[in-house]
Amino acid sequence: MTSAAERPLLFLDVDGPLIPFGSPSAHPPAATADTSTPVDQGNPLLRRLDPGVGARLTALGCHLIWASTWMEEANETVAPRIGLPNLPMVEWPDVCAEAGPRGLHWKTRPLVERANGRPFIWVDDEISAMDRQWVAASHPGPSLLHHVDPSRGLDDADFAALAGWLRAVAPR
Repeated sequence: MTSAAERPLLFLDVDGPLIPFGSPSAHPPAATADTSTPVDQGNPLLRRLDPGVGARLTALGCHLIWASTWMEEANETVAPRIGLPNLPMVEWPDVCAEAGPRGLHWKTRPLVERANGRPFIWVDDEISAMDRQWVAASHPGPSLLHHVDPSRGLDDADFAALAGWLRAVAPR
């Protein structure tokens, strides 16, 4: 069994992967501890969160980390609705000292720095070929940059791809 310190990291974006932009249909609301708070807290997109996705992410066995501009709001608003505990988050630099090559996503460099050589998955809807190329050249460990279709969000095919990569890289 892989120890917690050796488990691959999974950097998770919110908009797109967890809150799909496609269908306006809502999932049944997840139970929250504070029943006096409106389910959407002023953000109708929160209705698109799948309350079962947290259990599926946890079952992957990775060390989950928010990689989103939602910052602490991901723990306050998103995590309880999808069945996740508070997660650590990537602290984004105010200004990137080195912009990197044209087309490199602004998250790419900080995620590689945070991974610090450990195997990692990055789940986002804005990953490009440039990000994959830069990570392959800059990160000494295994990585999977998994693009999620933002119109659907994380689905069965995405979870199959993540689990398949994990079986190949970090068998339990």
